Amino acid sequence: MNTMLLMMSVIILLCIMLNIISSKIGVPVLLAFILLGMVFGSDGIFKIKFDDFNQAETICSFALIFIMFYGGFGTNINEAKPIAIKAGLLSSIGVLLTSVFVALFGHYILRFSWINSMLIGAVISSTDAASVFSILRDRHLNLKDNTASILEVESGSNDPFAYMITMIVIKIIAGGITPFDIFSMLFLQLFLGVLCGVLIALIFRYFINKFIIHTPGFNMVLIIAVALLSYALPNVLGGNGYLSVYITGIILGNSDIRGKKELVPFFDGLTGIMQILIFFLLGLLSYPTQLLRVAGTGLILALFITFIVRPLVIALILKPFKSKWNQVFLVSWSGFRGASSIVFAIAALLSTNANYDVFNNVFFIVLFSISLQGSLLPFMSKKLDMIDENCDVMKTFSDYAGEEIPIEFIQLTLNGEQGWCNKSISEINFPPDTLLVLVKRDGEDIVPNGQTVLKYGDTVVLAAKSIDFEESYSIVEHTVTKKMLTKGNTLAKLSDELDGLVMLIIRGDEFIIPNGETVLCEKDVLVLNNGPI
Repeated sequence: MNTMLLMMSVIILLCIMLNIISSKIGVPVLLAFILLGMVFGSDGIFKIKFDDFNQAETICSFALIFIMFYGGFGTNINEAKPIAIKAGLLSSIGVLLTSVFVALFGHYILRFSWINSMLIGAVISSTDAASVFSILRDRHLNLKDNTASILEVESGSNDPFAYMITMIVIKIIAGGITPFDIFSMLFLQLFLGVLCGVLIALIFRYFINKFIIHTPGFNMVLIIAVALLSYALPNVLGGNGYLSVYITGIILGNSDIRGKKELVPFFDGLTGIMQILIFFLLGLLSYPTQLLRVAGTGLILALFITFIVRPLVIALILKPFKSKWNQVFLVSWSGFRGASSIVFAIAALLSTNANYDVFNNVFFIVLFSISLQGSLLPFMSKKLDMIDENCDVMKTFSDYAGEEIPIEFIQLTLNGEQGWCNKSISEINFPPDTLLVLVKRDGEDIVPNGQTVLKYGDTVVLAAKSIDFEESYSIVEHTVTKKMLTKGNTLAKLSDELDGLVMLIIRGDEFIIPNGETVLCEKDVLVLNNGPI
């Protein structure tokens, strides 16, 4: 047990170090996680034997739930609307065409059996959301013509369609399936996936905003349960769990829900751990010696997908929308294959009589795709003149506004001392670089303008620029004792006893902004600024 925990901690620390290194040298971090798994695997240095495909499929499918949920949660629906039709066609028709072309090529050119050809075509037909999101964010690729939104929505939504095609192929291989059965399966997968995703999101959006969870951290626990439910319920009913969990993420991510700001860094960390888990585990599951055995066919398939199938499919779908050729080429180059393809390949192996070359070929294609396309995406973006310095790729993610805008809000109640009562906002000289953004009066929230007159008892909210205060200054807390109060009970009389400026007094559930005449009580908590670090 202790040895296993030690190994886990070392692996996680190595993954974090690789994350730092990869961002500096431009290699996709997810590739580094896979390679690290291969180093620890049976053919690697540390010889950890792991060949349980059933367990790997269960763990990776569990990890994909949160990756897909957060893919939807981070999708900015307003940025996605202009390209929704394009991205929708890429993630549905594009996936189908890719699957068919690869299956035909595998059977007639590479002489694979129909079983292996159809399975490889199905599982390799989707692009990888984790890889796309990671590179767009980490490299801050600000792309022209809403290209980042196209890539984000396509990669986030095409896994459910690839999963459906994989399940249909598995049913066809098993035999006894009719065209009506295929149609029924498709209808149930789509209908129940969409229905469950929408209903679960709407129900829990109401619940989250209606009821306050007082236990710290339980909002995160609730959202984890929502993600798991939105995947499991449609699966039990015969629907598409991946589609459902993605839709649930989109609705909740684009809604005003309580505690959303805290959910973003939480899911950043959670999906980061899931990516480490899934890519490291897949690396552990692979055998480099077996990959070398299929290197010839794997390389031919990878080149065929990258330079023929993907460009052809993208051109067929985007050119009717009058997309520019440089956008077509960049979207084509950004079609990384990733973890979902390998996970679907594992599921196919467990459900059919296909041989392990299906898994090995898919694994080789993924390694080729992430290493070549992922590493060169920034370079290709510049070469194709698709960089737009006037836009911000982070705006394509719904967590952008809550985390990136450096604004703080100040609230105060007018008691006559400010000199603002019975004056219009245009007549008041507010502190520099501040703006009055809200007036609360008799239970009503008023969005003010220059003619709004402030009244005694109004609660006003001002916006001001924020700074990274805690990293620049030493902030300490000090509790008031009975001994301190023997020298006086006002802040002015105790100033010599305090090393720094008292910025805030915490008294039970009350927060007090002090001045020199503020009377202190025993057990008050003083928040002091001790100056620059």
